[in-house]
Amino acid sequence: MLLRIIIFLLGFALTLIGFIYIFIYLNLLTIGYNFSTYVKFISGRIECWYFFIGLVLILSSIFMLRRKE
Repeated sequence: MLLRIIIFLLGFALTLIGFIYIFIYLNLLTIGYNFSTYVKFISGRIECWYFFIGLVLILSSIFMLRRKE
């Protein structure tokens, strides 16, 4: 149970960090980037991948199989 909570909190932190960077990089749209160039740019940035890694961790902690005790 404690492992699930730790994985969930780690996933939440990574998702939050990644979302903040994705939101910050939205400013690129105001200087002339179109949406496809923006998506290509953020897909190459490791700090934006934290969002998706965090989502995987959150979902895995929610749907992790429980051991019979």
